[in-house]
Amino acid sequence: MSTVIEVDDVWKKYRLGIIGTGTLRHDFERWWHRVRGKPDPHSKVDQRSEIRNRKSELATNVDHRISGVSASLGDDEVWALRGVSFEVKQGEILGIIGRNGAGKSTLLKILSRVTSPTKGEVWIKGRIASLLEVGTGFHPELTGRENIFLNGAILGMTKAEIRTKLDEIIAFAEVDKFLDTPVKRYSSGMYVRLAFAVAAHLEPEILIVDEVLAVGDAQFQKKCLGKIGDVAHEGRTVLFVSHNMNAITALCSKVIVLKEGSVIFNGKAEESLNYYGASSSVSGCIDLASKRPGAYLQSLNIIQNGKSSSGILKADDKVDLVFSLKTSKPLSKTKLAVGFTNMRGGRVFAVGSWLGSSQMPVLKQDTTITIRFQMPPIIPSRYTLDIGFCDTEAGVDEQFYSAGAVEVAETNYLNMVEPVIPELGQILVRSEIFTT
Repeated sequence: MSTVIEVDDVWKKYRLGIIGTGTLRHDFERWWHRVRGKPDPHSKVDQRSEIRNRKSELATNVDHRISGVSASLGDDEVWALRGVSFEVKQGEILGIIGRNGAGKSTLLKILSRVTSPTKGEVWIKGRIASLLEVGTGFHPELTGRENIFLNGAILGMTKAEIRTKLDEIIAFAEVDKFLDTPVKRYSSGMYVRLAFAVAAHLEPEILIVDEVLAVGDAQFQKKCLGKIGDVAHEGRTVLFVSHNMNAITALCSKVIVLKEGSVIFNGKAEESLNYYGASSSVSGCIDLASKRPGAYLQSLNIIQNGKSSSGILKADDKVDLVFSLKTSKPLSKTKLAVGFTNMRGGRVFAVGSWLGSSQMPVLKQDTTITIRFQMPPIIPSRYTLDIGFCDTEAGVDEQFYSAGAVEVAETNYLNMVEPVIPELGQILVRSEIFTT
């Protein structure tokens, strides 16, 4: 099959912080210091130090083979993408995975022509429909019907072509009652329904879908995943970003893994997922603050049978997941959960604040939160930890995918005479055999 997307050595640099200081004089001083290679005189000292440390960390990893663009970073600059190269064939579904901040969304924005690369080239053959975030490509003052025609016109379709697809779009989105209502009055779920229906049915040669599908309900997500598969069978190309590893496994033939803006693995879906899971180091202490600056959750410490854990657990162990929380406002409707995910991306089990009789109290100050449970008898292997923390009233929503990993060691939990094999399933259950 022919190549429809080719990405060649793409780099993207962003400037951190605010654009203007608020006064023309200070803006001029900032510009004058920048052209002379000096620090921003109007940034805070601690902020300047933090940026400089991050710049130093990234610069040590930047490939010295860069040509045509300076490898050095200013005090307020950071590489979002670094030397990304890959190609996609017609009809392929390419999955893109990586932790938060790995550069997934930046890559999709470049492919969608929302922004341009600092260096490198991208060749695209065919029309592109992108679903990057809720409301992308929609005018809030226009109705749902008018936005369908607007998106079709952007893709180069005529009114007659759009009309032939209109009934299918309305039926798929299930928003027919609100089709003549301005979309600014839509909920986020309705936005996603209509946006995906438009993107998938207006016959683009290339469909780009970010994690936005997570907004919809489970039934609609399943419907969308089925449609993505149908689109690929029709010979169209799909780029799919998701933290849902089951969806990645079911849909994608190839997967690339991004880390700190670079492609660290490019291969078949199962191989990529195994590599992604193995890239999380086993540890009993996980620093969450460094993964998401400004986060409420600062760290996770694993206590095993009353002692600090190295991250290697066994069936029946008494486990405490101790989180350090930093907050500047009261949190009254909080939920905290940790999911244990196997190397293939399947969720094996989860523990959390609403999965038991005890409820989370109102959190008014910095504190620690402990989730206590007994380790279930699961198959010995490595498992990544997905952490979610939210408060609907305070507008807090933190997701840490593959924040860390634990190793479940082999133990003769069942007093077995045969070795444990994957075909036994994910959970080991004691049973007895007898005849009558």
